[in-house]
Parts: sequence; structure tokens; C-alpha cells
Amino acid sequence: MKEHLKILIKEKSEEGVLRLIMNNLDQRNALSESMMSILIDEIKDASSDQSIKVIVLAANGNVFCSGHDLKEITAARENDDSGEAYFKNLFDSCSLLMQLIVNTPKPFIAEVDGVATAAGCQLVASCDLAIASHESKFATPGVNIGLFCSTPMVALSRNVNKKNAMEMLLTGDFINAEKAKEIGLINNMVEKEELTFEVNRLAEKIASKSSMTVSIGKNAFYAQTEMDLSEAYKYTSKIMRDNLLKHDAKEGVNAFIEKRSPTWKDE
Repeated sequence: MKEHLKILIKEKSEEGVLRLIMNNLDQRNALSESMMSILIDEIKDASSDQSIKVIVLAANGNVFCSGHDLKEITAARENDDSGEAYFKNLFDSCSLLMQLIVNTPKPFIAEVDGVATAAGCQLVASCDLAIASHESKFATPGVNIGLFCSTPMVALSRNVNKKNAMEMLLTGDFINAEKAKEIGLINNMVEKEELTFEVNRLAEKIASKSSMTVSIGKNAFYAQTEMDLSEAYKYTSKIMRDNLLKHDAKEGVNAFIEKRSPTWKDE
């Protein structure tokens, strides 16, 4: 099934994989006001749709996402407040989008084929998983134009170690897909022709699991990373105890013992 929007293409497979494909080539798939608004609405809808198991963020063209629309930002400077209110709304919307990706119980996979800069790099870092083509490049180049990538820094620094994150932020230089994999920004890099196939294979593998279990795991993963060691073990012990009381945990354990495939009820 395909639904064509002006700047976004939405596809949903029988396996429960939702593909959100940015399609605003004229603006290099920038996170404009309209693009962020559409993505936020689509993700909110998908979050409560039980038929959707995994969400893939992809893009048409040779730019995955160029970050915020600098022309919109420049135009806002003509406002009476020099754009202050616009800037607040812009970054509030961006922060909401990134937090939705993390907090939505469905796993997100970034399918990157091309350039991802600034908030576009932030988008990749915010996803749970990311696979890129060999040709892809990544940067947080705000420092080059006098605008430090402070909000992209939040997602970047939670995926990449401090030294590598600071190097990207302070130099604004591009890194290639090999370097991005090395520092943990992406999971893997593949040939351009194989990218969509590999992403779909990964998405369908995850979609075949119990959605209830995956949801519990994703939420717990991000929650425990903000805790100290003792608190994290106390929290995750309760999560596992509650998980064991669920139908799918009982079914999964029995299926393993009986050497058969489990039948999930997602409950």
C-alpha cells in the first residue's frame, strides 16, 4: 500500500513494516516546519497502530536530510522579534520529533543513502538502528556557519563517545560511512543497490518478534541508561518479572522447550 503526500511517501508492508520516505528533493529533505509536522503526525498515528511493528525512515534523492531549512530561518529574521518566537517553535518541534522516535514503542531504523547533516545527522542518531550505503556521509557542520549544533549534539553524544562526538561538533567535517560505523553512529554499511533489501530484511526480522516484548525492551533500554547501576538493575529486574507474567513470554519459553515456532498474541 502506498500513500503519496507532497513531501512524504508512506508505505506499509504485509509484515507490518511502515516506511516513511522523505521526498522533498528541492529542499534537500530539510526538516522544515511542514516536514517535521507531517513526520510527527505520522509517528503519533503509527504508535497506536497495532498492525505496525517497525518504522523505517528513508529518503529519496542523494541527500537523506540536510537539517533545518536555512531559508526559513533567514526569512524568520524579518519578524518583529527577529525570529525569536519562530526559533523557539522550530526547536520545540524538532525536540518533540526526536523524543517521539525514542519514546515510541516501535523500533525505528534509519535507511541512509546520501548526506545527513546537522538535524539530519540528529535524525539518524535518534533512531534505534541505522544502516547506510557506502556513499553516505555525515556531519554536524553548524560551527562552520556560526550556529553550533547544540540540539543534534544531544542525540549524537548518546550514540558516539565523547571524543568522536566533539570532533564532529567542533570541526564540522564530514565522516564517511566506514567511520560512522566505527564510532557507533550507524550499525552497518552496505552497497547502495542492497540498502533497501538489507533494511527490509532487518525490519522484517524484528517485526516477526512479539511486539509486546519488543516494546517492553525498547522502553526499558532507554530508561535504564539514565540510571545508576544499582537503580538500573532494580528497575530491569522488575521489568523482567512483569515480562515473565505475560502470555508471550510463557508461549516463547514453552515453544523453545518443545522445539517449535512460537505463536505470538502480542500480549
